[in-house]
Amino acid sequence: MSDPALQTLLLPFEDGSVDLAPESRILFLRARAGRELATLRDHKLACEQSFAPDRDALEAMGLKVDAEVEASGFDAVLVLPTRQRQEARAQLARAVQKVRDGGLVIASAPNTEGAKTLEADLEALIGSTEHLSKHKCRVVWGTVDTAAVNQSLVLEWAALDAPRDVLDGAFKSRPGLFAWDRIDPASRLLADHLPDTLAGRGADLGAGFGFLARTVLERAPKVTSMDLYEAEKRALDLAEENLAAFRGKRVMNGIWSDVTKGIEGPYDFLVSNPPFHQSGKADRTDVGQNFIRAAARGLRSGGQFFLVANRHLPYEHTLNEVFADVKMIADEGGYKVIRAVKAKGK
Repeated sequence: MSDPALQTLLLPFEDGSVDLAPESRILFLRARAGRELATLRDHKLACEQSFAPDRDALEAMGLKVDAEVEASGFDAVLVLPTRQRQEARAQLARAVQKVRDGGLVIASAPNTEGAKTLEADLEALIGSTEHLSKHKCRVVWGTVDTAAVNQSLVLEWAALDAPRDVLDGAFKSRPGLFAWDRIDPASRLLADHLPDTLAGRGADLGAGFGFLARTVLERAPKVTSMDLYEAEKRALDLAEENLAAFRGKRVMNGIWSDVTKGIEGPYDFLVSNPPFHQSGKADRTDVGQNFIRAAARGLRSGGQFFLVANRHLPYEHTLNEVFADVKMIADEGGYKVIRAVKAKGK
């Protein structure tokens, strides 16, 4: 699949607007894979990515990826900011903190996802910038003169996506995560319909900051262990913190992975509010369908899968393909909760 924001990000290198010496140290924040990265082959590229599918794609290209890069003093820092405003500003501030004096910060975003705001934000941090537009995206860049940087704004924005208490202190979360400061209605509906008879080994597929998993552990005393699968490590770290009270009483594991590639097992039960879109684009029903297939493979014979989804998403066909018994147990507020049971002997 093409990645217009990535293509546009590298335009200044391709047209000569940016010219770095060979072997320059480049940090790529929120890095994504693509053949366009060949443009940087003469440089030393460090990739920071906490989202497992993007991490996996970068590693498949032979690149080293860290969830968080500790080094600083880079000759250039590239950024593909996320859509969430607080997180995006924190990423720009982090870029300024990571680059050396006289180095470059380069960022790109689609026009429909705040490209002009991105340019204004970078200018607010470092002063003068340049830009190019192509592929319905904009790339903005500027040289960082430490003496001219708005250091107070850098510090203010760097803290915008820091972990914090939410929901009256019941959980810790941070901007940029799905429904980061609330319990989304789909997860709430699923939680309201989870039985207290759940037992044995279970897992939450797409655990977020841990709401569903904690609901299970609080409600079902016969659950002996709970694995938390989450693609976004920033969420997983907080989920483990939010469930720390159960550690030592129940077996619990945080697993930073892409569920669509499969899960461990066998499990006695699974719960999930799977993602169905990425970066605000059209619904991606294939993601939820692959969650369903992974769930079926990861359950023991007779195991149960509890799924919540938007009512309009066509998951029933896939569920009926891989499960023996599929039943809708709730249909409220535009969401449906489905209980699926794996056939015995499989």
